[in-house]
Amino acid sequence: MQLNTLKRKTPNQKKKTIGRGGTRGKTSGRGTKGQNARAGHKKRPQLRDIIKKLPKLRGYRFNSTVDKPAVVNVGALNVFENGAVVTPASLFAMDLVRKVDGQIPMMKILGTGEITKKLTIEKCVVSASAKAKIEKVGGEIK
Repeated sequence: MQLNTLKRKTPNQKKKTIGRGGTRGKTSGRGTKGQNARAGHKKRPQLRDIIKKLPKLRGYRFNSTVDKPAVVNVGALNVFENGAVVTPASLFAMDLVRKVDGQIPMMKILGTGEITKKLTIEKCVVSASAKAKIEKVGGEIK
């Protein structure tokens, strides 16, 4: 019989753990202080804060700007030469209208101002007062 071959008659008792947290003491794995250390803490989602800052708008506002033509007044058409053809592309070339989403928009010619040049207007919507002024000078609308 040697010391290294001796065995206990009864093995060591393992310490029983209970279901109240076991080995987590002091801060129980929550760090120290602050909102996260408190019981029942709930952090507000960041997206909710962004949504709450947006203004509420009344009415039905789904795609309200779609299909609205760009507007040019008759008085602005005097930059063209006599007998010129006015199209949305030529209006863009003269810097009378900007592109919308990378495309030249539909055009509507309104009757504000006076026209002195004889012009041919194509591919544009024309108001009744603008049509009268253009035809009075001798221009035409196609």
